[in-house]
Amino acid sequence: MAKILSKKFYEEMKKLEPRYPSKVALLLPALHAAQNELSWLSPEALNEVGEYIGIHPAQVREVASFYTMYNLKPVGKYHLKICTNVACCLMGAEKLVDHCEKKLGILAGETTPDKKFTVMEEECLGACGTAPAMMLNDDYYEKLDVKKLDQILAGLE
Repeated sequence: MAKILSKKFYEEMKKLEPRYPSKVALLLPALHAAQNELSWLSPEALNEVGEYIGIHPAQVREVASFYTMYNLKPVGKYHLKICTNVACCLMGAEKLVDHCEKKLGILAGETTPDKKFTVMEEECLGACGTAPAMMLNDDYYEKLDVKKLDQILAGLE
């Protein structure tokens, strides 16, 4: 099987190994590193991570599919994850999702044809006190409204 993960990925894993009690404990950091490198976790990437760690690819997929932070399909350059849990919905998150869908011409869970934007509904971002919240790639935005969202999007286009 041809390797899709880089030498840098494997070097990073070797550096991390001493910090963990077993190679299996490296699964989450390995998934993060693979996703950082490839921007999503393809079946081939999951297989390669499993092979490296020494577990069945199905076990890797089980873990990767459990956590919403892992992308199991390609995402756009700008990945917007809008929290739609109770606190955020009460503060207007559904309006933000609707606005993104209309503005970008896609539904939540989709990517624009130019691969620039992906919009997702996120179960919880842990920012209930500053709802509604959104992650844009790895950055948090809180106390959002449509005007602030438009300003953020305008800075990306």
